Amino acid sequence: MSGIGRASVLIGAGTVVSRLTGFLRTIVLVSAVGAFAGAGNAFAVANQLPNNIYAVISTGLLSAVVVPQIVKAAAHDDGGRAFVSKLFTLGTVVLLVTTVLATLAAPWLVALYAPEYPPELQALATAFAYWCLPQILFYGLFALVGESLNARRVYGPYTWAPIVNNLVSIAGFLIFIWLFGSGTADTAWTSEMIAVLAGTATLGIVVQAGILFAFWRRTGLHVRPDFRWRGVGLGQIGRLAGWTFLMVVAGQLAGLVQSQALSNIAEGDPGFFASQNAWLLFMLPYSIIVLSIGTPYFTRLSEHAAAGRDDEVRGDIGRSIRTLGIFVVAATAALAVAAVPASRIFTNSASEAVAAAGVLLCYLISLVPLAVLFVVQRTFYVYDDTRTPFFFTLLQCALVVATAWGAEWALDAGILPPGQLAAAVALGQSFATVVQVIVATWLLRRLRGDIGVGSWMLALGRFAIAGVPAAGAGWLTFLLLGGSEGWTTSGPLLGAVGAAIIGLVALAVYAGFLALLRTPELSVAMQLVRRMLPGGRGA
Repeated sequence: MSGIGRASVLIGAGTVVSRLTGFLRTIVLVSAVGAFAGAGNAFAVANQLPNNIYAVISTGLLSAVVVPQIVKAAAHDDGGRAFVSKLFTLGTVVLLVTTVLATLAAPWLVALYAPEYPPELQALATAFAYWCLPQILFYGLFALVGESLNARRVYGPYTWAPIVNNLVSIAGFLIFIWLFGSGTADTAWTSEMIAVLAGTATLGIVVQAGILFAFWRRTGLHVRPDFRWRGVGLGQIGRLAGWTFLMVVAGQLAGLVQSQALSNIAEGDPGFFASQNAWLLFMLPYSIIVLSIGTPYFTRLSEHAAAGRDDEVRGDIGRSIRTLGIFVVAATAALAVAAVPASRIFTNSASEAVAAAGVLLCYLISLVPLAVLFVVQRTFYVYDDTRTPFFFTLLQCALVVATAWGAEWALDAGILPPGQLAAAVALGQSFATVVQVIVATWLLRRLRGDIGVGSWMLALGRFAIAGVPAAGAGWLTFLLLGGSEGWTTSGPLLGAVGAAIIGLVALAVYAGFLALLRTPELSVAMQLVRRMLPGGRGA
């Protein structure tokens, strides 16, 4: 197996294990605070704040300046030690200042993201936020050290450290349940309860970053504080990542509007926390399929674009979309019919699972379009065009905002039932993504000529035809197992087992129909599956 193959297997395995332990972490968290309870929504808002703030900081600083320069610095006479010292000092100062300011602003941030929460729930979310916002510093240190390790071809720690974070969180949440029991609507939250729950979440991020420091010696760099930042590349932010930075800011603003809409949801209905968990399920096939399979195609795409072989780039676009499509359509069909038992993993009852499944189904509408967008957007990037993706992403963000406001209006007008607001926001997200990928594809075709849209749309159509009987077989299996009142919704573990059984039936029927249709992409897909299985040969 080649070095690239070994690295891919290591990263892929780490991603799968990280996702699985992340699922277990969320299951325990649901047991601690409830899926639809006010405390669960308050904690979800507070724990999301450091991620939102860090996303902007990381794009503006790490992506624009730090990460690209680490590899270049390795060619310096000192191996990049002096340069990396400057970068680390700059990054740490920016992260530290941002963390302090954000923590001081916790009450205003909570009020901004959850304006419709009642005062007692805002107070609880603020208390959680004081414990969670320090995560910004440790997220940043994790990225700084992790990218340095990757630049020196030390891949394992960066991939596997999040698993330790999940394990720490699981242990802490279990301790919370042991000490205080499971949170309910009537739970009176004390400062000790808040400290254990939110402190655990932050401790996991601290340990995650600390693990990477244990491997720092492998980089061969001796970093010391250096405040002489001249020459670090601050003036290059606009040129290197200006459009990308603005794109992330637009996405964060759209997410803010969605969060504000979800704060209208009363306790007992799927709200912010339930939407987060539905998104987690939705992103599982995307992260495993699109990122693991699509990334090697992106590398090939970049090589052909750099060499000026535009015809081969067009061929790469079609091949990558068809290869991703055959897997993503299967995942969409399987997860759609298993939505209720899959949602039961992150809920406390069968009725909650049915309600949460509606949110998941609305997200799933955009799974195939997102896979296409992955290829189309990166085609712009290989031609050093970040400006065009900004504009079609800005359109998507505008539609997300409009649909979220529309859902709020429909709720206030009595048109939309309160229990359907989260699903309506998710549906708006999917609608915006569908429009985005249509516009992006049109723009790419206009700028780069024929990109074979007809051929890969025809292939996606064949996959969809096979997906219909696959979904039918999966749904019949769900009904035979008792439906929403059967054993697949009696508990989180049985929900996972039931979802797996239903999904496997759907996948088997899907593969069978593709074989009947003599789909040429099936053989390529089977080769990829064999490579990913234990004992398979890496690329």
